[in-house]
Amino acid sequence: MAIEQLSPELVELIDLDAAITELGSGYGGDAGPAEGPLWWQEGGYLLFSDIGNNRRMKWAAGEGVSLVMEPTNRANGLTRDPKGRLLACEHETRRVTRTEPDGSITVVASSYRGRRLNRPNDVIVKSDGSIYFTDPGFPAPGLDLDVNGVYHVTPDLGTITLIVWDFTRPNGLALSPDESVLYINDTRRRHIRAFDLEPNGMPLLATDRVFCDLNGERPGNPDGMKVDSAGNVYCGGAGGIWVTDSSGKPLGIIDHGAPGTTNVAFGGADLQTLFFTTRHTLGSVPVKVAGIPVPAGG
Repeated sequence: MAIEQLSPELVELIDLDAAITELGSGYGGDAGPAEGPLWWQEGGYLLFSDIGNNRRMKWAAGEGVSLVMEPTNRANGLTRDPKGRLLACEHETRRVTRTEPDGSITVVASSYRGRRLNRPNDVIVKSDGSIYFTDPGFPAPGLDLDVNGVYHVTPDLGTITLIVWDFTRPNGLALSPDESVLYINDTRRRHIRAFDLEPNGMPLLATDRVFCDLNGERPGNPDGMKVDSAGNVYCGGAGGIWVTDSSGKPLGIIDHGAPGTTNVAFGGADLQTLFFTTRHTLGSVPVKVAGIPVPAGG
């Protein structure tokens, strides 16, 4: 395990001798990995998905990892909306759901133009409450949609729009700090693409560009990703977690020793801990620039 410097600017974001710590292991399995890390600010703990074991787990300093929920419909990506409600991408039910304060479940999206979604993977929410999620899976037996799409859902959940449809495997999503740029990575092509957003949240397709190529000889593909408060992007790639600046310039790689990174999340009271999941483990590394906070409950 090591911090690999690709550009001098990396030291402004992370110490080259920063400790990479394993916080838990034994997750995932043949049916799917650990995924979806999400810092729960007001509780001071991290939630994450154990997809293969159909569980939601919780990590807290001094307490370690414990079970929160079982089953979860094999939930993957997790986030919160501006009201602090939990959103989850459920593989088993092929839908995106929202948990209300009373514990009831609202279906955010389960179909597009009358056809069931494939297998929602990751989800983010804009500050106005609009929702973006990826839905890979095609081709696979029993799926209804012949596109690996990226979708936008209006805050009132009334309209779902297919906004991008030419990805091989759309996976992680993230917004720039000012929400003017949408990042989407393609696991199979091993790169991140970027789109400028219109005020209504729709991507300007003419601005579609490859933001950063995360390819290499070592194992590891793009999956979940996050952006810090200065606009730097953290995403799994060949050899570990790639750190790039807001222009897409690679600054360094956090080599945590596992074959691939499934997702990352900023947490801790100051949001200066980068948590990461791999196929079977949960880990963390301290960073110098805080992440963009996920909304907390009122």
